[in-house]
Amino acid sequence: MSAPVKNVVVLGAGVVGLTIAYVLATSPEAESYKIKIVARDMPEDLDSQAFASPWAGANWSPMRGFNKDTLRREIATFNKFWDMIPTGLTRALPSRVYYDDDSDLANLWYKTLVRDFRVLEPSEVPKGAKGGVSFKTFSVNPEVYLPWLKQQLQQRGVEFIRKRMHSLGQAAAIVGAGGVLVNATALGARSLIGVEDKDVYPIRGQTIIVNAPAVDEFLSFPLGRPSADGDATYIIPRPSPTGHVLLGGTYQEGSWDTSLDFSSAQGIFERCAALAPALRDKETRILSHNVGLRPARKNGARIEVEWLDGSHKSELLPASAGPDGRVLIVHAYGFGPAGYQNSWGAAEEVVALIKGNFSKL
Repeated sequence: MSAPVKNVVVLGAGVVGLTIAYVLATSPEAESYKIKIVARDMPEDLDSQAFASPWAGANWSPMRGFNKDTLRREIATFNKFWDMIPTGLTRALPSRVYYDDDSDLANLWYKTLVRDFRVLEPSEVPKGAKGGVSFKTFSVNPEVYLPWLKQQLQQRGVEFIRKRMHSLGQAAAIVGAGGVLVNATALGARSLIGVEDKDVYPIRGQTIIVNAPAVDEFLSFPLGRPSADGDATYIIPRPSPTGHVLLGGTYQEGSWDTSLDFSSAQGIFERCAALAPALRDKETRILSHNVGLRPARKNGARIEVEWLDGSHKSELLPASAGPDGRVLIVHAYGFGPAGYQNSWGAAEEVVALIKGNFSKL
């Protein structure tokens, strides 16, 4: 007799939540799960400032805060996105990253992760930087990638429900006793009753999308160490449409402001043009100004298991029987500016936790 199907609800439809659902839906045990994604904002809501995924740089970039957990996640994610290059969903990017701190140059932990890594010669480093490196990385266009993930999930029977959840208990009622709830609510984890994680905070990011066909290289100073004014400088060409390039940006910790700051926009363009003079070509056109809030967390992302006891009823899904009415909760939030570049590794980790606790439901 086959094991009963378990209900799995992923709370949140950002890149992390979608990727968790995808890894689960494509696993050998996929028939053991009935997967739903419940969220206020959906992948097609590309103009929504209520979640970060549509506004992300969506590439792999070296960041501070490295540890063994992030390394494991980033290795898995980098390799996955790199293998997707032939599909057109991602693109390979020649890159140069500049440093103004000797400690960064002494800790190039990612040199075995990226492709074609080398240290730049002094003659290749711009004024104001102490050194730099060159390598190949990848970039993704969220406007294409997020809807693609949703389509892939729908083809595999995953149901999407647009609904705002106010508490873990409310979400657990949708799961039903004996099911699984994945909390991928990003900044929502700060206010979700039953979680209320005050270590979660926003990092305001302002960017510009331009059409600049002559710019085809990722350039940056390292994200995660902005100026005193919260400025960060990076240029990220996207896979599509042809010629689209993201210019950034700001890195303003603790700011919930989603309004556009035109003085910041001017500064972003000037700093990026100093790195890539081709941006001043007459062919360059500004397409949009953007503001998003990166969902960060003090001391890093949270991926861990919690159990919620009790029986739960829902208007969306009837309760199912569990040994003691428990719901397995797996938290997965707090990735800050690194949601895309942690997404596949984080998803594999979450799915492993689900599988490891499946027999306890």
